[in-house]
Amino acid sequence: MGFDPSEHWEGYLAPPRFEEYSARYADFFRMRREDGIIEARLHTDGGPYVHTHAAHNAWARVWQEIGNDPENQVLIITGTGDRWMTGDPKGHNPRPACELDPDHIHQRMMDGWKLIESFTHSIDIPTIAVVNGPGVHTEFAMMSDVTLAAPDADFMDPHFWLGSPPGDGQFMALQALMGPKRAAYYVYAAKSIPADKALEWGIVSDVLPREQLLDRAWELARFIMKRPRYTRWATHNIVSRHWKKAVTEDFGFHMAHQMLANVAGKARVPDPELLADSEARKLF
Repeated sequence: MGFDPSEHWEGYLAPPRFEEYSARYADFFRMRREDGIIEARLHTDGGPYVHTHAAHNAWARVWQEIGNDPENQVLIITGTGDRWMTGDPKGHNPRPACELDPDHIHQRMMDGWKLIESFTHSIDIPTIAVVNGPGVHTEFAMMSDVTLAAPDADFMDPHFWLGSPPGDGQFMALQALMGPKRAAYYVYAAKSIPADKALEWGIVSDVLPREQLLDRAWELARFIMKRPRYTRWATHNIVSRHWKKAVTEDFGFHMAHQMLANVAGKARVPDPELLADSEARKLF
């Protein structure tokens, strides 16, 4: 498809093929590609995705692999079943960060940093997120060019509620899309934003019945594919420029403050009453 460097440049080293990286990351994403449109579906054992540190570490490389493959021309990201994502019900961070080895702390910080940086800077094609239900870690869904949501999807940054500053990109996305005053209120009050409000406030592009979401995403992707390749590339860069600026100017500040607070004390280890709350544990 298009210009093939291997036919013109001696010594050309091709990036990994779709068959390679789709198999490599199959435990975290089920991928399929059709006519330049790649769909990456979050999952755990074929069902709704349950968040883990291993997946968190892999995301940045998934974005890089997708962005490096010239055969990918539109990206659709979605979840599985009726939930976008859920936390580990056993508790994602059972120990305070201050008790972790410094290299462990560094790795976790870099994982959080690179997944946002790679998503905004490594993917140069139009992006469509399909938030198929409620769940955490919607930052890269909100940072996609187009975000479609199911009626029961919600958007929340639970970090302050759980005892940590909101620095991993979720609050930054909410702040940019819904405005600083609303975002501050919702993070301090630990309030969830339902899909209808998210649409009203510009957090998502449209709200559709869950069974229609993926079809609409593919319909839009095929419509985008009818335009010239350079136009698609340039439009995505125009549309996403504000995210690149936010990541460059602000994200490091946010992330550094979150990690500093986490290692300075018992941040991110909620009180026993919160840990007993099953819904809270899904977020933690």
